[in-house]
Amino acid sequence: MEPTAQYEEVTIPLPEPIHGRVAVSGVLGIPEWWPTGERVAVVFAHGGPSNYDDPMIVALSRRLTEQGYLTLRFNFPFAEAGKRSSADSPATLERGFRAALNVLGRDPTARPARLFVGGVGLGGRVAAGLVADRLHADGLFLLGFPLHPQNKPEKSDPDVLFRATAPMLFIQGTRDRRCDRTALRSALRRLGAPIEIYDVADADSAFHVPKKSGRSDEQVQTEVYGVLSNWIARRLG
Repeated sequence: MEPTAQYEEVTIPLPEPIHGRVAVSGVLGIPEWWPTGERVAVVFAHGGPSNYDDPMIVALSRRLTEQGYLTLRFNFPFAEAGKRSSADSPATLERGFRAALNVLGRDPTARPARLFVGGVGLGGRVAAGLVADRLHADGLFLLGFPLHPQNKPEKSDPDVLFRATAPMLFIQGTRDRRCDRTALRSALRRLGAPIEIYDVADADSAFHVPKKSGRSDEQVQTEVYGVLSNWIARRLG
């Protein structure tokens, strides 16, 4: 019988206890025949009001695993402890993300050769911070990037993007009140890295769409998967 994709619940040790927890939870998607082929890994971080079971992240990671990529989705410490995102400082969030990345190298014989990192909302911003801090990644994907506080584009904060050198993909909902598209495009003109932007019609920051749009969240997930998958393929050459 041929091997099939497997999904493994993993315990991710933290470098030090956070909120009384010594580890966070994650799910590793292992494609069939891994680690043969290009050995590409895609790591997803969730947004502020969510956790690693965010429907968008689950859908994307499963489809990419079935496509042949190793995937990892994980909880930030605040989510593992059932707290609000404000409970974690930026440094704590980055430590949690780095701890998750360590899972990919636990078996040196199956270590990925190529790496793509990103996430939804806050998770994407943390990933950008790691890339800006010299994490080597073949690409950085930002799904609903939180450019500014809700409805306050005059308080845009794109600085972390200016220090990131990896190719970037922005997928933004047209109803996202935390990322004015005009402000985003203005900021991105100053970046030196290769950039692509894709707008999802009628979607908010969590990629939900109203019933009057005639589309379901599942259809939006399929749309986002197609954009992300094609972008990864182009970056791999």
